[in-house]
Amino acid sequence: MTPAANPGPRNTLAAGALGRAVTRALGPRGLNDQRRLRRAVDGKIAVVTGASYGLGEATARLLAGAGATVVLGARSVDRLAAIAGEITAAGGSAVALPLDLVSEESVAGFAAGVLDRFGRVDYLVHNAGKSLRRPVHLSYQRPKDLTSSTGVNYLGPMRLTLALLPAMRAAGSGHIVNVSTAGVILPAMPKWSFYLSSKAAFDFWMRCVATEARADGVTLTTFYAGLIHTRMSAPTPWLREMPGQTPEQAAQVVARAIVTKPNTLTPLYGHLAPPMTPLVRARVELLLGRLDRRISDSRASRAGGALAAPVVPAPRVH
Repeated sequence: MTPAANPGPRNTLAAGALGRAVTRALGPRGLNDQRRLRRAVDGKIAVVTGASYGLGEATARLLAGAGATVVLGARSVDRLAAIAGEITAAGGSAVALPLDLVSEESVAGFAAGVLDRFGRVDYLVHNAGKSLRRPVHLSYQRPKDLTSSTGVNYLGPMRLTLALLPAMRAAGSGHIVNVSTAGVILPAMPKWSFYLSSKAAFDFWMRCVATEARADGVTLTTFYAGLIHTRMSAPTPWLREMPGQTPEQAAQVVARAIVTKPNTLTPLYGHLAPPMTPLVRARVELLLGRLDRRISDSRASRAGGALAAPVVPAPRVH
């Protein structure tokens, strides 16, 4: 795996011993027992979305190495084919299928391809995500910000679940791992409105569905991920300075979700936030708003936003 595929932290705090210690302390910790993973997934069919880079790629390689047949889904067809080829050359089993979660037709075609070829799905890992840190005034004239974030983070995964869940319920077994973000259980943060709202929507929808599907043997783990150093987080400079998991470490957390099937996996602060949020939310959100004014926007967030300037109220006429 090349550094370009999975950019890591770039300073000693994030990448050094202190950063590793902080990341380990915050958790959640992964599964480091390959034998347990093999017992769980050997001979099973595992679908992994967003499998062309980052956590999705690392998860696909890990599961295939433990004996699963992995179906890799993403838009980057050439990249998927290369990863599937490497997995096969190493003795594993992998199939690459194109998947654009924004497209209803693509989702339907992907699901049909999986079921036509294998007839079942044992594990579904909703990993694909569209991160977006951009001031809302730069999105006024960017409808793509709305359609891409809701498509990839909410509507697409919903459609894919609706397409694959009937086969899982009919088989009386299956496990879904939703890779969400710890941000949805923390106070609101400026400039993350599209990302966090769409992730929160799918999180709640998936949890509701799980209460029904559990009776038919299909279970859910929501992985409220903290910072993972990938291509998705790399454009935000200050995130590169923070301690966080590598894609391979986060893949071990997904493996733990598959093997032990807890309802949730979250960093330490994810356990502390829910009871504290009602007490401190207003003050914390006000503070975050003030701090945000001191943090510059990334080049990626400013891209395409030149036409969208903050609205300046007109003078009041008395």
